[in-house]
Amino acid sequence: MRRTALAAAAATSLALAALAAPAASAITTSDHAVASTPSAAIDKAALPIRVKGHAGRTASSTNITYHNGPVMTASAGTNAYYIWYGAWAPGSQTILRDFAAGIGGSPYFGINTTYTDRAGLKVANKVGFAGETTDAGTLTSLTDAQIQGVVSSAIVSGRLPKDTNGVYFVLTAAGVTASSGFLTQYCGWHTHATLSGSDIKYSFVGDPTGPKISSCAQQTTASPNGNPGVDAMISVLAHELEETVTDPDLNAWYDRQGAENGDKCAWTFGTTYAAGGGGLANMKLGSRDFLIQRNWKAGASQGCFLS
Repeated sequence: MRRTALAAAAATSLALAALAAPAASAITTSDHAVASTPSAAIDKAALPIRVKGHAGRTASSTNITYHNGPVMTASAGTNAYYIWYGAWAPGSQTILRDFAAGIGGSPYFGINTTYTDRAGLKVANKVGFAGETTDAGTLTSLTDAQIQGVVSSAIVSGRLPKDTNGVYFVLTAAGVTASSGFLTQYCGWHTHATLSGSDIKYSFVGDPTGPKISSCAQQTTASPNGNPGVDAMISVLAHELEETVTDPDLNAWYDRQGAENGDKCAWTFGTTYAAGGGGLANMKLGSRDFLIQRNWKAGASQGCFLS
């Protein structure tokens, strides 16, 4: 349903609210004043066991097609930014940084080069870890509007640059949830909004560690980097990153059911091997093993692949 005119209108109102942010329509939290916005234009990755609200988002084998929207095809690649929210352990942060540093140039991310824009330009197999910052907020539950406020605050304050060729990931530590359905309806999401006058792409991914970890983790005890919650986040991060570069404004690449490339291969992993750190893995990025969902390859021979 997000592909309808209603979703497009919601995206427009989301952008206008972020740009104008009149006092009458703002909501104030203990962290940020942010615009009150709808969530209809946010693409949320459903749980491996689909809940009622996502029953229609089942992945399909139908081909993915192009709908003329923008694609992130800069020759220099895409910049990834991390915004840490909550009490993060340094070791957990290191795993996530290593993923961001290793994903670009990999055979896995190279799948996205099968996606082009209207000019025929391809997504580049390049991702740069371009910056990070810590949000000082102390909330344990964030609304979608507050998550947008975290991104806006990082840009407006100058802690991160305003980058229309970037993807800003709001990463919440264990014990911090998102009130619109983290761990009950989705494991992560991506969207875009007009912030400080520019089209900014951003994503939410949370650490599922806790009683509901199995909702968003393929492995809940042993995992490649000895941290099941963060290892689970890596697969969701990959899902949201590959969807953002190929469908940044939610009007480019998707199939007739509205599924983007990450959706079509969600919770499928292909051939795995025993990782030295524990559990199973299916790829090595840099010096680390990861278990990351497959991605959908566009073009003449479509399907889920690891490279």
